[in-house]
Amino acid sequence: MPREAKAHRDFTQLRYAQCWEDADVLLEALDIQPGQACLSIASAGDNTLSLLTADPNRVVAIDLSPAQLACLALRVAAYRSLEHSELLELIGSVDSDQRPKLYERCRRELASDARAYWDTHPKEIARGIGDAGKFEAYFRTFRRRILPWVHSGRSVQRLLAGGDRSAREQFYEQTWNSRRWRWLFRAFFSRRVMGWLGRSPAFFRYVDGPVAPRILARARHALVELDPADNPYLHWILTGRHRVGPDAKSTVLPHALRREHFDAIRTRLDRLTWRRASLEDALEDQTLGPIDRYNLSDIFEYVSADQHARQLARMVDRSPAGTRWVYWNMLAPRARPESLAGRVASHDALAHRLHAQDNAFFYNRLVIEQVRP
Repeated sequence: MPREAKAHRDFTQLRYAQCWEDADVLLEALDIQPGQACLSIASAGDNTLSLLTADPNRVVAIDLSPAQLACLALRVAAYRSLEHSELLELIGSVDSDQRPKLYERCRRELASDARAYWDTHPKEIARGIGDAGKFEAYFRTFRRRILPWVHSGRSVQRLLAGGDRSAREQFYEQTWNSRRWRWLFRAFFSRRVMGWLGRSPAFFRYVDGPVAPRILARARHALVELDPADNPYLHWILTGRHRVGPDAKSTVLPHALRREHFDAIRTRLDRLTWRRASLEDALEDQTLGPIDRYNLSDIFEYVSADQHARQLARMVDRSPAGTRWVYWNMLAPRARPESLAGRVASHDALAHRLHAQDNAFFYNRLVIEQVRP
């Protein structure tokens, strides 16, 4: 998170209890090679942990929010202390009444600051730590108070069943995309309501024009062009759980929570460190060492275009040729300025292809940039 955001955001609150960027897209975009070093915005921790599956030498997570770092710390403790099925229970991917007991098993692995945070949030633990953030509460309100006014539970299940593209489009146009759906969607995902209930009001500081129509268009993409049956983010938004069946084929989970990645993450946790820092702090830290890959989430939504350009210039100055970074634009357009065109290459074709298959569908653009030789 950039320093500029610090003046406009409250960092005492847990805003994101899950990472709402598609880690499958992130990993292909970053193209991490074994032995490389990564820097990652911590957020809730899921995508930072996913980086370990690519066999990097080390991963450094940074965030200005102690609450977000506590979220990452608890996930690390869970991978160390629990089995895979128990991790899904603690997250909230599946129903469970054992979460307080599972937390107690993880608690001994937590440092005092993370332990102090989670000890004061027993209700969030009991509900599932993946539902503990402000953004997740926003979706919970949508799911419980808005969606039932538009669509029945049967319609939701039909949507999540997916199907071929023709069937998805027919269902969307004839059943889902009603006048009431469009009206309530535009109201609930307006700038005012999102700033009040969902993301920080500072998120809209550099956003021009209406917000909801852009998100509605991306929602249509997720419901028609992509298959909802395979979308773990959509399953959570509409049901409050992930889809977990008796086998891998019937299970839909984000990358870090899949059974096939559990052991790789668990055995490489000693390669992960985290600290409270802004991106500028990290770039100025001479002890950090060289970084080959940067997962920057959507942090540039919170800064001006000039500040974004200055941050990229600092990254180029400290980075060897071939260093790559990835970030998302949701509403504020940010990409390499022309002043850096001679030093930074933009992988637009790859970014466009990956964005088209991005299950975390809110974002308008994926940006992949790399230091030129």
